[in-house]
Amino acid sequence: MKLKELIAVARGDALADLILKNADIVNTFTGEIEEANVAIFQGYIAGVGDYTDAHHTIDLGGRHVVPGLIDGHVHPESSYLHVDQYARAVVSRGTLAAITDLHEITNVCGLPGMRYIMECAQRVPMDIFFMAPSCVPSTDMETSGATLGPREIQRALRWRGVIGLGEMMNFPGVVNAEDMVMQKLRAAERDIIDGHAPGLTGRALNAYLAPRIGSDHEATRYEEGLEKLRRGMHLMIREGSTEKNLEELLPLVNDGNYHRCMLVVDDRNALDLLKNGDMDAVVRKAIRLGLDPIRAIQMASLNPARYFGLRGLGAVAPGYYANFLVLSDLRSFTVEQVFYRGKKVAEKGVALFTTKLKPNEAMTGTVNIKPFTVRDLTIKARTVDAFPIIGIVPGQIITRWLQERPPRRNGSVYPDIDRDLLKLVVVERHKATGNIGVGLVKGFGLKRGALATSVAHDSHNIVVVGTTDEDIYAAVKEIERNQGGLVVTVEGQVLGSLALPIAGLLSKEPLEVVAAKIEELERLARELGCKAPSPFSILSFLALPVIPELKLTDMGLVDVEKGKLLTL
Repeated sequence: MKLKELIAVARGDALADLILKNADIVNTFTGEIEEANVAIFQGYIAGVGDYTDAHHTIDLGGRHVVPGLIDGHVHPESSYLHVDQYARAVVSRGTLAAITDLHEITNVCGLPGMRYIMECAQRVPMDIFFMAPSCVPSTDMETSGATLGPREIQRALRWRGVIGLGEMMNFPGVVNAEDMVMQKLRAAERDIIDGHAPGLTGRALNAYLAPRIGSDHEATRYEEGLEKLRRGMHLMIREGSTEKNLEELLPLVNDGNYHRCMLVVDDRNALDLLKNGDMDAVVRKAIRLGLDPIRAIQMASLNPARYFGLRGLGAVAPGYYANFLVLSDLRSFTVEQVFYRGKKVAEKGVALFTTKLKPNEAMTGTVNIKPFTVRDLTIKARTVDAFPIIGIVPGQIITRWLQERPPRRNGSVYPDIDRDLLKLVVVERHKATGNIGVGLVKGFGLKRGALATSVAHDSHNIVVVGTTDEDIYAAVKEIERNQGGLVVTVEGQVLGSLALPIAGLLSKEPLEVVAAKIEELERLARELGCKAPSPFSILSFLALPVIPELKLTDMGLVDVEKGKLLTL
């Protein structure tokens, strides 16, 4: 940008590149709508007012101009899409900036994986800002493909585009002041530190916040969210494919605290992005639930920009980037046009850009499983009087610790399909350790077959739910053959699959192809009796040992509250 020329345009002494005429501008600073023209020069907003002289003019006829949406907490890997296709999906819906710590691909490939995605992100028309992953792996109760210590975190924090420390998921480690966790926090003591504190209250929450951890996206209850706001956290209210927290937490937002609240997605798969949208869908739902449209826009633009220190983003104002949306109606929030750096990049939900990225071969071939047999999937238990069952909570990624008495024969525990007690298996896939975690889960409703995925937060081993060991085994072998992906099997045969060969997380296919395959797999799952919506997204969180109450890793069942592995 030539600053003197920008100032000349702002004064009215030089021609703008583009003028938006007769615009109703959503002012995120004051919470009002201004009728004015907008002058744009070299990708920046030169001024808002009575500008008329430009090389090009667009008469908006009273339509609204809204700053580009900012997703303050997202894991793009959860979409199953490579960066170019992820950008196609979200930019077309008005998301022009996102903040991510990339701890999914980093758990598989280490810092080279993070670096690769960062390089790819430079080629798409949106701003992706990065946080150094704080928990690779999230705990020592699972096997990951890489490990990041304080030195690696310090190295990543020096990279251009890295703006802070990603969500500190090891909340027991913070509360108990574990040495390694303290070293990581000290490495980022001058940076923004994002939080991850599911269910923490009282003194434990105070202890977690003592290192000045700034945000939380894991609140699921009104009282929990209120306490976190009172203790100084910025509250990220999320609405993803499986994490549905908006309805519960939105009543918290008021005139006194809205500036410390943000709307975020966290995790959305490609099908959800294509059919329902991204941040625009969260804003729409917030408005539908009664939030003032301008306030919803503030929480999805200016608020995250201020929290993360993103200068030039979050508003339509002089000196800010010309990243904005055009809408006819704020309440319906249907994005008609999207502009990035003053150029139109999407219209009526269709991206107007193409970016073809070549997969890095070093990011493929990451599924490495030690040979095993069906017999290795047996659940051995000394007693079944109070067997621990992972209970799915609809619309949430937390689980309940249930106690039931499953069938038992010859010292082994079996599923009970009539009671929806299904076998859950996690197979280590990074280092061929041979680790296989086995347990039972309730909430899928599957009557036949098995579902499997290699997208399993955060260490991304293979996680499978099934009615028979033969179907579970067949699903694991198909993922191994595809070097990652989603699978549906029945009677030992593969009904359908989606290959995710890039780190076992991302597809090489276009958005529309990936979405269609997810839709097909979800249809097949329903035909096998599955009642859970987005079953593969739900499955991906059952191996995450930092979300209460009970989870399963390749090392076994985890009591998340105590941070301990269980002995069956």
